[in-house]
Amino acid sequence: MPPPFAKLLIANRGEIAVRILRTCRELGIRTVAVYSEPDRNSLHVRYADEAFALGGRTPAESYLRGDRILDLARACGAEAIHPGFGFLAENADFARAVADAGMAWVGPPPAAMEVMGDKIRSRQAMVAAGVPVIPGMTEPCADVEQAAAFAAEIGFPVMLKASAGGGGKGIRIVRRPDELAAAFRTASAEAESAFGDGRMYVERFLERPRHIEIQVLGDRHGRLLHLGERECSIQRRHQKLIEETPSPVIDQATRQRMGEAAIAAARAVDYHSAGTVEFLWSDGEFFFLEMNTRIQVEHGITEMVYGVDIVEWMVRVAAGEKLTIDPDLRPRGHAIEVRVNAEDPDNGFLPATGVVRNVRMPGGPGVRIDAGLYRHLEVTPYYDSMLAKIIVHGADRAQAVRRMERALGELNIGGVKTSAGLALEVLATAEFRAGDYDTGFLERWMAAGRGGDHAYAREAALIAALHRHVAAFRQRSAAAVAGLSPWVAVGRRAALGGWGRG
Repeated sequence: MPPPFAKLLIANRGEIAVRILRTCRELGIRTVAVYSEPDRNSLHVRYADEAFALGGRTPAESYLRGDRILDLARACGAEAIHPGFGFLAENADFARAVADAGMAWVGPPPAAMEVMGDKIRSRQAMVAAGVPVIPGMTEPCADVEQAAAFAAEIGFPVMLKASAGGGGKGIRIVRRPDELAAAFRTASAEAESAFGDGRMYVERFLERPRHIEIQVLGDRHGRLLHLGERECSIQRRHQKLIEETPSPVIDQATRQRMGEAAIAAARAVDYHSAGTVEFLWSDGEFFFLEMNTRIQVEHGITEMVYGVDIVEWMVRVAAGEKLTIDPDLRPRGHAIEVRVNAEDPDNGFLPATGVVRNVRMPGGPGVRIDAGLYRHLEVTPYYDSMLAKIIVHGADRAQAVRRMERALGELNIGGVKTSAGLALEVLATAEFRAGDYDTGFLERWMAAGRGGDHAYAREAALIAALHRHVAAFRQRSAAAVAGLSPWVAVGRRAALGGWGRG
């Protein structure tokens, strides 16, 4: 069977670019990478068949330059563009420009992106489609007074949310009426700065909910299916750290109901390609949160338990192929993902920059690494802090947890602080072991001191790094001697006064 496309350009960087490149290589598609000046020597640049400079250092000067990316795609003869996640992945105007240039957009229809990218319009569409939504506004909030009146009607606590954007920006929890005015002003200003849209809406705030999302796939022939849920409640400030599937609290009947709701959400906007419908789950109820109209960061754990290459199906759907996945697939085993971010959990999660001096990735049964990481990588402040994703698969949850603990224990990234140690601590908590956690667990646990004394954490890390360095040196030395020819070994022993003796 011929490949879906002869040549495909990846309009992204880092681990997701490498992830897409790998699937394209398996499909026999020639790949084109683009890169900014700091990414000149990056792994995705070296892995691709062709690579072209975008210029610039910041995202605005490089990966957000849709015009420049389209010019390069035309010049190199690319037939399709995959945007990955972030940057231009959910930019409907760019998706239309790709199609207008005669290339295939490896993603959903621009119209679906526009509806789901606007929290007000998406909420209206979900209400019309019968998808459960959290009680709240269906129109943008005009001013503080309107927000206050609606909040009083549905009752406190409430959540103020920016109509546009995501990533935790423009969101505030308001527990009392006297807090609302200040929260509204700061959230609206934050949203205006980040997204150019300061519109807000108000909804009921759920205490200690779980963040559970459903993976959907659709083709251009009207077929839609779901690939179960992902549990994403280990997060801080709406940024995920650990994900797992299946969720510890979702049974098959609930999975089916949530899957049907996710399909209804996708069908309401004539969706095709891969997408993720996010829900808040609380006491057996679930409510629509938003839909991410792109490949999700944590898609790999779904691939591990369902045996489906989601990126491959994005490419095939973009080429017009029909989905042939069994809609009755059920999860096989359990998978967990840890995001390894260049940040300092002991210092307010400040971004960590520097040069990666040493890299040792885990391996062995059931371990998958999605990374753009390599020795001498310069971690800059220009891009997202995620360096790698460690993904494990086990026969059941208990084995998957043990496997992730082993994998994180094997991991060594020298030169830059990461969040890996924090994830290892979370795995050891009684709450995670029992699957009894919610979206606020991580912040509460950290505020309480993380359950231990971390006064000597830096010293312990230095000692561990020194131990690994010495062990690696001894191993290299032993390997070097073992690799010598017998005559050279004898000569060296003779020079040391040990001629002829074993």
